[in-house]
Amino acid sequence: MDARFLGIAELDETPAVAVVVDVMRAFTVAALAFGQGVEKIVLAGSLDEALALKARHPDWVALKDGPRAAGFDAVNSPGLLRSVDLGGRTVVQKTTAGTVGALAVKEASLVLCASFVVAGATARLLRTRACGSVTFVVTGDDGHAEEDLACAHYIARRAAGAATDAAGFLRRAGESRAAVELARGVRQGAHPDDVALCLELDRFPFAMVAAPEDSLMVLRPHAVPGRNQKTDTP
Repeated sequence: MDARFLGIAELDETPAVAVVVDVMRAFTVAALAFGQGVEKIVLAGSLDEALALKARHPDWVALKDGPRAAGFDAVNSPGLLRSVDLGGRTVVQKTTAGTVGALAVKEASLVLCASFVVAGATARLLRTRACGSVTFVVTGDDGHAEEDLACAHYIARRAAGAATDAAGFLRRAGESRAAVELARGVRQGAHPDDVALCLELDRFPFAMVAAPEDSLMVLRPHAVPGRNQKTDTP
C-alpha cells in the first residue's frame, strides 16, 4: 500500500482514499458516541452551521470543542460524553481539526475517520477494499500532531499486513503535546480520563465511514469482520 501522510493545508488534490486521523479528541469522541448508541454524526463546517442544524432538529445533540456554550449540548471530550444520553440520537459535531479534515476530503471515493479506538477495524477495511493508495490526513497541529502521526503510521502498517507492536505508537501518542496539555488541564472542556480513553487500542470493532447524505457530510459506523487484536495478523 502506498501511504501518504499530509496535513490539511498540504492537500493539493482530492485523494481516492482518505483516512482522517484525530486521536485527541474528535474521532475518539465519535467512536464512543457510536458505542453509546448514536445513529449518525453530522460533521458541521462551522459553529453557525452546527447551531442551525440543531435549531432545525431540536432532538439532535450539538457538540463542539472547548467549554460549554449556549446552544450546544456537549463538548468534545470522551470522558464527559459518558454522561450524555445518546441512544438512537444524531450528533452534530464541529471541532477545530477533525471535522475540518474530513470536510476537506469529502470528494474522495472513500473517507474514513480514525483514532486508536478503531485502528484495527480501519486497517482491516483498507485491506478488504484492497486500497493501493491511501492518504492519511493528520489533522492536529498543522499536520504535525504526534498522536495523529503515530496513529496514522500504526494503521498504515496494519493495513499493509505487517505484524505490528502497538506499544511504541501508543507511547508516542501518550507523550504528545496534546496528551500533556489534556493531562495538565490546559485545555477547556476536558475530563481527567480523556487521555486514557483516547489511547484504548481497538476498543470498537467498527470503522467510521463519512459520506455525503442530503448535502451533509455524515459519519456512520461500518462493521468490519475479522480479528480485533493489538497486533495484526492478516
